[in-house]
Order: sequence, then structure tokens, then C-alpha cells
Amino acid sequence: MEDIMSPRLDASHTRTATSTPSSEHLDPIAQDSETYAVHEDAPGVQDDVLAGLPEIPPYDEVGPVDARALSKTLFERLETLEEGTLEYSYVRNTLVELNLALVKFAASRFRSRSEPMEDIIQVGTIGLIKAIDRFELSRGVEFPTFAMPTIIGEIKRFFRDTSWSVRVPRRLQELRLDLAKAGDELAQQLDRAPTVAELAERLGLSHDEVVEGMAASNAYTASSLDAQPEEDDSEGALADRIGYEDHGIEGIEYVESLKPLIAELPHRDRKILSLRFVANMTQSEIGEELGISQMHVSRLLSRTLGRLRKGLTAED
Repeated sequence: MEDIMSPRLDASHTRTATSTPSSEHLDPIAQDSETYAVHEDAPGVQDDVLAGLPEIPPYDEVGPVDARALSKTLFERLETLEEGTLEYSYVRNTLVELNLALVKFAASRFRSRSEPMEDIIQVGTIGLIKAIDRFELSRGVEFPTFAMPTIIGEIKRFFRDTSWSVRVPRRLQELRLDLAKAGDELAQQLDRAPTVAELAERLGLSHDEVVEGMAASNAYTASSLDAQPEEDDSEGALADRIGYEDHGIEGIEYVESLKPLIAELPHRDRKILSLRFVANMTQSEIGEELGISQMHVSRLLSRTLGRLRKGLTAED
């Protein structure tokens, strides 16, 4: 390892000072199970851990080649330490700091996204930590090669889970991507937009599954209710075109069902119903209109309503 490291990282140097993780690197891994901090309250810990290790300069001054060589040395030391100890935590945190450049490189691929770059780096750092915990030197693979898929996968998972305007099952999110890819390929082959049947055959899915995936794609983005229409669109904003709930529709079924029942009533009973519920007359006014007492009107009305209610129940 010594032949590929820079002179200042040579193992013969004596470590007289340690680099404390900068504050800008604390937040991205605060979610991890171990506290991201150097345990300065444990005298002798750093000296014991760093015995025989090359000097570690400020992290932002370590080049890619040096970071790779240092990481290999630290991984060798990490395998000899017990997880959960201060020594283990210190070496692991140093590995995170040394390889943050991998996260920034991976995050740069997503700079065109709407999410803040700080959030993308934070998510990518979680992927870096996972890669460090899973890495084994015995695999014979360079750590950057092993870590990049995990870091990028974590970032993509972040966009998949947060970019949708309406949350849909992950199965439909993945189906949307498959449909988009298959649609582009078929469009190039057929020189037209593919049909649902052609997409279903291409992906080995049923017609209903394709339709479900296409419907789910509408949930990826949302339009503002105040968005103005196109220039050639004579209609107003979307909010002006949204229908309202017509509570009168709920009673249509009952009205249609009551019509034949009311037609079978005696003339006087139909007259009382009309005066009470159409003309909004009181029972006393109805009694004066028909020349009968208010009590009689009440009994007739109750009997008629009971008959209609029974008729509706029988139909149900």
C-alpha cells in the first residue's frame, strides 16, 4: 500500500493531531445508529486506534488515490474491532469522511432535479454508510466500485418515494417506468404510439394491469387549480371547471320510486301531501282548506306517510 500513497500519508509518520469531523458533515448521518462524533472524552482512545496507521490530514485535502489507500487500511483495522466500541465508531466515521467525495460525485448526476442538493447529499451519505457496513475486503473489489451502486440506489429510492404528487404503491411506480421504456421502444418500431394490447404483450402483462399503470402515471405530477388554460382554450382555470356536489341527485331515486305509490293513494291523501310538502301549509291551514280538524289531518298524514314508507321498504 505504501507504494501508492503520497509521502505525507506514509505509515512512518507519527500522528500528533487528529481531524475532527466538520460540522457540515454531521447532519447527513445523524440518522445512523451511532453518534457521528469523535469521542474526545475518552483519553487514549484515538492513540490506541491510530497506532500503526498513516497520518490522516484534513479530509478535504485527501486526493482520490490517497483516500482509496487510506480506506483500505482503515477497513483492515475495522475488521479487528468490536462493533459498538468507541474505537470501531471512530474508524467507521473516518471512513465516512474520507469517502464523502463519492457521495458528492453521485449526487452531481441529479443536480437537474428539483430537490435541494443538500438533501440529495444527505440521502447519498446514508447509502455510503450502508456500503461501509456491508463492505468486505475479502471480496477483492475496490470500495468505490462497491459503494457507488448503493449510494445511487439510495438516491433513486429517495426520488421514487418523494417525487410523486400522490403516493401510489411502489409496484405501480416501477410499472410506470416499465411502461415508459416499452412505449418508447414500440413507438420507434411502429412509428406510432403503441396500443394497450401491444404494451401488454411486450411486458407480458394483462390488459387491466397496463391500464392501471397508465392511470397511476397521472399521479406523478399535479396541476394547479389556478393554472391558466392554453391560449386556444376558451375555458377558464381548472378550478372553474370542477363540478360541485349536487345533493338533489341523492333524492332522485326516492322520487321516482314514490311516484307510482303516490298515484295509488286516494284523492284526499294526495291533496294533503301536496298541501303539506309542496305548498308548505301547516296542518291547521290544511284542515281549514279541507274542512276537517287539525287532529284529523295529522292522523291522515301519518297514515299516508307510513303507507309510503312501507311501500319503499317492500321495494328495497
